[in-house]
Amino acid sequence: MNSITQNYQIDNKISTSIKSFFKKYRISTALRLSNAYKSKGIPVISIFEYLFCMIFTNRSMYMNMIMGTNQVGFKKDTVYRFLNSIHINWIRFTTWLSAQIINETITGLTSDKRVNVLIVDDSLFERSSSKKVELLAKVYDHAKKTYKYGFRLLTLGWSDGNTFIPVNGCLLSTENQKNRINEAIPVDKRSAGYLRRNLSQTKATAVALELIKAAKKAMIPASYVLFDTWFCSPSSLIAIKEMGYDVIAMAKKTSKMHYLYNGIIQPLTAIYKQNRKRRGRSRYLLSVEVSLEKDGKSIPARIVFVRNRNNRKDYLALITTDMNLNEDEIIRIYGKRWDIEVFFKVCKSYLKLSKECNSLSYDAMTAHTAIVFTRYMMLALENRRSSDLRTMGEIFYYIQDEMSDITLIQAFHLLMQAFLDTISDKLSLSSEQLDQLLNAFMSAIPKELKEMLQKCA
Repeated sequence: MNSITQNYQIDNKISTSIKSFFKKYRISTALRLSNAYKSKGIPVISIFEYLFCMIFTNRSMYMNMIMGTNQVGFKKDTVYRFLNSIHINWIRFTTWLSAQIINETITGLTSDKRVNVLIVDDSLFERSSSKKVELLAKVYDHAKKTYKYGFRLLTLGWSDGNTFIPVNGCLLSTENQKNRINEAIPVDKRSAGYLRRNLSQTKATAVALELIKAAKKAMIPASYVLFDTWFCSPSSLIAIKEMGYDVIAMAKKTSKMHYLYNGIIQPLTAIYKQNRKRRGRSRYLLSVEVSLEKDGKSIPARIVFVRNRNNRKDYLALITTDMNLNEDEIIRIYGKRWDIEVFFKVCKSYLKLSKECNSLSYDAMTAHTAIVFTRYMMLALENRRSSDLRTMGEIFYYIQDEMSDITLIQAFHLLMQAFLDTISDKLSLSSEQLDQLLNAFMSAIPKELKEMLQKCA
């Protein structure tokens, strides 16, 4: 019973897809560059592959031990040491891997005129069953409007309007010590584990900037950074603009956020009231140019007020730092942000993001999150290959059009649906909408993979 056993009764097509994915995108190289390697003993890639395939075998590590068939050659303690390692840099691993997938495969299927974006958002990583989890904190759940025990999974993703690839992420505890249930264990200050524990206790806006810097260093191609109201502030927009990216975000309708308009510093609501609105069937109500002022720095920006067809007394406000974009393009590009909502839903419902790992270690939870991200990358590629004929051979590259980008009508429809569950500072989709997006995503996945995932749900 000491040795891990696993049931490798995976469909041959799925097994072939996994092996091809590991080989083509050099998973072993990504692990080595992230400081995950051994000079002797069990290869790290074998342990990673075992954990990666676990969801497709429909067996947990505990059940593999109970079944007692098909020895894999290493014990459970080997797996625990791998997950609990403080030396592996998981942000570097997922960032490097996503860069390989995007640059080697996906960008070759689209034209140079395609608008690629980075998307920042967070989701609840719940750990309510245990109060001894390292860095456990009280986290506000915006969907259910209550506090829960767990973390905020801050995620940076990439999208071309058709395929979403997670780039990196961080499990955020809280910078407020009063809301932390447990503190971090002492580790070597020179290790990656010490750095990620410090990062988890940093303000979310600062962490998001670090994740974007990592993506830029990996040369992931993107023109814009998209995010919701929680990250939209003049200081954040100016910082991202200085990195070389433009921003399209949902602006906060609050009296605490101010913009320079007509020589006067004023909030968004005041700007809206003093301007005449467009009438008829226009897709937006108002478009104004403002300046963002912070710490002596100033950049121009455009705010587009979008009408609400469900409540004519309400509106949304989109802000961008790209002054060359017209209003229709701003609305269309921002519609790509919803790809990350599908990602969170798939990871939680099918890839067991917060259910598979029951470890109390912050390092193990971070490692598990990186493994789930890798699973989604493979599924996203399989989805693209099954729906994009240009992946079938060079001849199709010349006779087929690239997969269509998100249209303005689709983006506008998503914006309108968002009003149903809009709250003052946080926007969230209803469960019905998320289920519809999830069903659309799952229907495009090859039949073999979908059947295996549904068994594990």
